[in-house]
Amino acid sequence: QTKMRLGNSNVRGIVDSLVYSSLTEYFEEHPKTLQAIVEKAMAAARAREAARAARDLARRKSTLESTGLPGKLADCQERDPAKSELYIVEGDSAGGSAKQGRDRKFQAILPLRGKILNVEKASAHKILKNAEIQALISAIGTGVGDNFDVERARYHHIILMTDADVDGAHIRTLLLTFFYRYMVEIIEKGYVYIAQPPLYRIVRGKQVQYAYREEELHKIISESGEKGLTIQRYKGLGEMNAEQLWSTTMDPENRILKQVRIEDAAYANEIFEKLMGKNVDARRDFIRRHAKEVNNLDI
Repeated sequence: QTKMRLGNSNVRGIVDSLVYSSLTEYFEEHPKTLQAIVEKAMAAARAREAARAARDLARRKSTLESTGLPGKLADCQERDPAKSELYIVEGDSAGGSAKQGRDRKFQAILPLRGKILNVEKASAHKILKNAEIQALISAIGTGVGDNFDVERARYHHIILMTDADVDGAHIRTLLLTFFYRYMVEIIEKGYVYIAQPPLYRIVRGKQVQYAYREEELHKIISESGEKGLTIQRYKGLGEMNAEQLWSTTMDPENRILKQVRIEDAAYANEIFEKLMGKNVDARRDFIRRHAKEVNNLDI
């Protein structure tokens, strides 16, 4: 038996050596195949880490689960998800105006403090311990990882309402990155929307108009003869009072919403990895290639 074990050990060593040598030679000649295998392995590892972190979070009875809905959430009265809306709002100032101006029957408000974590860079364990992300998960109700169930979504309109500036766009992108990586089915179901607040408030006498795009502003100025106008550029939602925010951005009769869709999942995955991931060189190359395509840059 001892001789047999030694023989098996020798055979295993020879086989390992031959396989290693052949694979090394093959991968040197086919680097793209090696890259594909490595990427699949890394993706599988990230999925396992996310699932393990979600299970650990459940075992510890964390703040997310033990307290139910987040305290900062101003929930709506409606319990039918198909009739309920959740506005995810940037900052306490805009959150205050939104809470005052909303229709409490079907509109809930969740103000976020600052920018959430970039989930493309952070570990799954760190992501799921983040207070703002915990509030999002708790408010939406679907769970994440192995516990995710899109049928548990508490709202079928999840509306991102951020300032019309660079910081607002960044916060919106971070939120979309989180949804894409951890709740992609709510995007596929068509539950995620982007609010379109006005850029300008134009007053002439007692008449008030709003412009959502630069072209609309120029048209209003041209039609009014360019005289006697007071033009206010909204830098943030907090500059609007509750009535203005409702009438321009939250009233279903007047508001403009853009539904978020995934037209090409593979391309979307590539873009999220490139723009939000750890590869700085890939992001720099993308910016250099597309820099001249940018319009209305707010800096």
